[in-house]
Amino acid sequence: MAEEKIDIKSVLEKVRARDPNQKEFLEAVEEVIHSLEPLLAKYPKYYRVLAAVCEPERIFQFRVPWVDDKGVTHIQRGFRCQFNQSIGPYKGGLRFHPTVNQSIVKFLGFEQIFKNALTGLPMGGGKGGSDFNPKGKTNAEVLRFCQSFMTELAKYIGADTDVPAGDIGVGGREIGYLFGQWKRLTVKHVGVLTGKGYGWGGSLIRPEATGYGLVYITQYALQENGDSLKGKKVAVSGSGNVATFAVEKLFELGATIVSMSDSGGAVIEPAGFTKEQFAKIREIKDGRGRIKKYMEATCKSKDAIYVTGDKSEDRRPWRKLGKGIDVALPCATQNEINADDAAALIASGVKFVAEGANMPSDPDAIAKFKAVDKGFFIPAKAANAGGVAVSGLEMAQNSQRVEWTREEVDSKLQGIMKHIFTTIRDTAKDLGKVGDYQLGANAAGFKKVADAMLAQGQVL
Repeated sequence: MAEEKIDIKSVLEKVRARDPNQKEFLEAVEEVIHSLEPLLAKYPKYYRVLAAVCEPERIFQFRVPWVDDKGVTHIQRGFRCQFNQSIGPYKGGLRFHPTVNQSIVKFLGFEQIFKNALTGLPMGGGKGGSDFNPKGKTNAEVLRFCQSFMTELAKYIGADTDVPAGDIGVGGREIGYLFGQWKRLTVKHVGVLTGKGYGWGGSLIRPEATGYGLVYITQYALQENGDSLKGKKVAVSGSGNVATFAVEKLFELGATIVSMSDSGGAVIEPAGFTKEQFAKIREIKDGRGRIKKYMEATCKSKDAIYVTGDKSEDRRPWRKLGKGIDVALPCATQNEINADDAAALIASGVKFVAEGANMPSDPDAIAKFKAVDKGFFIPAKAANAGGVAVSGLEMAQNSQRVEWTREEVDSKLQGIMKHIFTTIRDTAKDLGKVGDYQLGANAAGFKKVADAMLAQGQVL
């Protein structure tokens, strides 16, 4: 079959025409497609896959009624986007947050395709969630919502079909409630969800995995240039699982952490958090408190500052860090770093950026990070793949009816993150763009999925 003329512009125009108002999804597609130009120039057969890989295999939207503690009925929307099953069962988290809509789950599902491919494990890409906000809800209210949500979702998932996990707003509590309802409906105990508790199907290291994996791949990238995290000053955003366990591992490797945040604002310790101060932040967040309570703690330093404001950009740490920062690990949410934030980070001394959240840097910010001399930028689909990697290991343990030790799982996680780094490094080199880890991640993930789609006749 003759190769088609490569016309990336026409592919993007068709995607925009179909979903003109899906900002987050369009941003994710454009970022990937534009970065693939070197791959398509060298291997033009993959152009045939572009249009198909941008279209989900199926999407479900459903009504989720639930009753609060006062007896009032509320109606939420539930979503599941089964994006691509070419290399394995659909795999990706559930997000419970007021901002969740079809654009959000499609953007997350699209990113998940390539992230999962990079791990080397047989997992396809999917994502889902609801506009339900668990913050401020009682356990009983969250339970009733989760049971209602799973009553509908259960029709579409299965251990060999689609295996959801947690994400923002969906932690161990929610996964437990969801799994309990799924078992009531199916009378089965199999690995249909990951992020389960240890002892009833969960894996050790799963809560830590995304944060640990983020730090591991950052360390590997630094070691590539004869450097390490020891002695580096690191700015972190977020205070959920990803940020918390990234900070834990950063302490272990000898780095200095100067910031953490939540949706209300950011705390900055210019000289770096002590382990006692970090423990206080964990205590606050474990109690579902706001990070600003840290400013009332007796252990905070006299130089500690709390950053907040009416606009979201005023509540981030990036523009208030001062000089001498080496590494930035954004671990909060999508689009938390724009061009101005990136400029401020670079002015603070940042040369190394790895994304812990999903798509936290917008395209203008990424361009600035990639232009830094002797620096690097590692996108989320590579840098935060540790979580889904250990989800894949949890699936493997469930299938084999075994439980691996903490050391076994951590060793496998390190091996996977090393594999991811080596893959994106070598792919960038093969395409003549040494050190372009964004290209390496997008091209390597896309190439693996595209090969499967071509082999299976999904594209001719």
